[in-house]
Amino acid sequence: MLEGRDPREPVLNLSKDWVLKALREAGSSLLSELYGLDEDELRWRPQEGEWSLKEIAAHLRDAEELALAQINAFVFGRSSPLPAWDVDVLPQERDYQSEEIGPLLASYRGMRRETTYLLWGMTEADWQGSAEHPYRGPVTLGEIARELAQHDLEHLWQVRR
Repeated sequence: MLEGRDPREPVLNLSKDWVLKALREAGSSLLSELYGLDEDELRWRPQEGEWSLKEIAAHLRDAEELALAQINAFVFGRSSPLPAWDVDVLPQERDYQSEEIGPLLASYRGMRRETTYLLWGMTEADWQGSAEHPYRGPVTLGEIARELAQHDLEHLWQVRR
């Protein structure tokens, strides 16, 4: 990816190929970091109020679910308005800490495969296509994909620290 770049900085105007590569690699790296950890490691919080690794994993799954729903809306012509929900309220609502890590990561992995497959099949023109987001206004498919890649990098940085 971009050597020497702070992963918390926004990713802007990156090519479709770069974004697809980032989605595959960051997704695989996140899974590698999280598989095989024991329950104590997964539940540990670096500081009070911060997420545990298990909560990060569940958040990534839920963010992937939302991004996939939005991408599907573009693919199948149901893109306005785009689906939207607040993934930041889900940790408490879904009790992330009690989830089993194996099925959680398997769900994320399956959705990530579908996400990259769908995006790979879209043309550059499709990536420029716009749809109405309920509270952000017009967004392109490319913006959704780039933001998902950025989101991965932010959480990969968080998992590795």
